[in-house]
Amino acid sequence: MTTRDVYAVLGNPVEHSRSPFIHALFAQATGEPVEYGRLLCPLDGFERSVREFAASGACGCNVTVPFKFEAWSLAARRSERATLAQAANTLRFDAQGWFADNTDGVGLVRDIEQNAGVPLAGRRVLLIGAGGAAAGVLGPLLLARPAAVTVANRTRDKAEALVQHHAAVAHAHGVDLQASGLADCGERYGIVLNSSASSLQGAGVPVADTVLAEGALAVDLMYGPAAQGFLGWARLHGAVGRDGLGMLVEQAAEAFNVWRGVRPETGPVLQALREQVAAKR
Repeated sequence: MTTRDVYAVLGNPVEHSRSPFIHALFAQATGEPVEYGRLLCPLDGFERSVREFAASGACGCNVTVPFKFEAWSLAARRSERATLAQAANTLRFDAQGWFADNTDGVGLVRDIEQNAGVPLAGRRVLLIGAGGAAAGVLGPLLLARPAAVTVANRTRDKAEALVQHHAAVAHAHGVDLQASGLADCGERYGIVLNSSASSLQGAGVPVADTVLAEGALAVDLMYGPAAQGFLGWARLHGAVGRDGLGMLVEQAAEAFNVWRGVRPETGPVLQALREQVAAKR
């Protein structure tokens, strides 16, 4: 019997995660000996849980809410994008010290530009939210050279702190990066990204419909039932709605590459995942 290398997604909640399905397909397609599961961590016990998982012989893990900031702090070595975000969604348990990465942003950019076919360069982008999800995606968004990015958050100070942390990267890539509240975030953006907790909480869309330019791409980083309110709002106001399934698959492929040195093809996996999600509605 072939020995399989063990990975898992750690979070709270975690039972909804589609990551085991995605990584099973990646392992099958690449021939990599990967076994991937879920691990529910107590809200006050992430460090203990991840250390026990690593000590069991596991090779690495993905990290989801609400532990991405804590995961970053536990690593001995960090990628540039994880350092910029100060949050990690991927850990690799190397003998010389844990390595932290953040694949969320590159996953989002690849889904927008490759899967949705919408270039980011030169566009005006609204990023709703300033928490861990926004921190993970903002750096790679700036590297794609949009004309401008506005980070809008209920607590403006938090948006301003995130913008200040990314100011040097924005300047280096010629991006006008601004912070705002939710009520004064501007109008007519070509791309609107919802990284806030509004979808998870079942709350209404936290910005006015005037943020959408005609035919704008509106992406909710969530997927499944949680994203439906935002997607319906986008369609109602003439935008193209997109959920977070593509981002989920693309960031998973990047994490798989971090662990295995192999980047699997994502198209067939995204199609299979959409079919699975549709069948369970």
